[in-house]
Amino acid sequence: MAEPVPAPVKESRAWRFAFAVAGIMSTLVIYGVLQEKIMRVPYGKNKEYFRYSLFLVFCNRIATSAVSAGSLLASKKALDPVAPIYKYCAISISNILTTTCQYEALKYVSFPVQTLAKCAKMIPVMIWGTVIMQKKYNGKDYLFALLVTLGCSFFILYPASDISPHHTGRESTFLGVSLMIGYLGFDGFTSTFQDKLFKGYDMEIHNQIFYTTMCSCVLSLSGLVLQGHLVSAIEFMFRHHDCFYDVILLSSVATASQFFISYTIRTFGALTFATIMTTRQLLSILLSCVWFGHPLSWEQYVGAAIVFGTLYAKTLLKAKEQKPVVPSDPEEGIALTSENKS
Repeated sequence: MAEPVPAPVKESRAWRFAFAVAGIMSTLVIYGVLQEKIMRVPYGKNKEYFRYSLFLVFCNRIATSAVSAGSLLASKKALDPVAPIYKYCAISISNILTTTCQYEALKYVSFPVQTLAKCAKMIPVMIWGTVIMQKKYNGKDYLFALLVTLGCSFFILYPASDISPHHTGRESTFLGVSLMIGYLGFDGFTSTFQDKLFKGYDMEIHNQIFYTTMCSCVLSLSGLVLQGHLVSAIEFMFRHHDCFYDVILLSSVATASQFFISYTIRTFGALTFATIMTTRQLLSILLSCVWFGHPLSWEQYVGAAIVFGTLYAKTLLKAKEQKPVVPSDPEEGIALTSENKS
């Protein structure tokens, strides 16, 4: 017979859980709202739109690489690369394409559509898992993926006819959906290849994040220079100081969210983290609808119910099938952290 858990231990665990939930919810919800504000709401009297997605990627990666380097130095761990540099670059390139597609999609579809579409990432992850890792999936996995895709299709194909005024002229379902398909494909490759890299090398999580983000910094900076967008993006922020503060805050919460994600997975396990993330996505959609005035049709409510109902059902079934295991190393949650970072 299992011994009862002492009350102080239960109370301590409850406080840690509250800390983890509050951290994830606050940072990622703010991150989502800021994404939409920067990419979809015009700045200044002349109603100028910020159009430099790659600049946001560059700022986010600079902040994350600095924090990762600081963590490695503080823990007195080596900064030497564990895997060949080109493998870090492969993750970096796919992650840049993932994030760029995500930001660009916000020019053409609303944040609720984008957020719900992200839930369909199970299908590309399963495809890349079969191709890269030779994984096999059962019928239940395919059923969940099909239901989520069905719910996302309802949400995207049946928008409300009343569009908020500041979105007029910028809605394009075809371009938006095309960019989201690109996002899902690249994101599926990123998380799968990260998983393969961790299985092939004895790698600390901050080591991979540092080299991946450093590669991203170099590549995104090169892209900005080649496109001639670096100076334009900086000039835009000089003209609109509120945009500058939005970008700084976006990079800060994107970096802070990684701490809370790693802490949650390490302390409570991947199943608890998955449940928190599903709830966070739902709250982000509701907040975006209220904050930016996105009307939803009844078909979209049905689609959202199908998606989140399926995700919660999947999490509950997994909880019954296996007892949640607290990972001994943060590497065990890297695929999840990389997905949500972008």
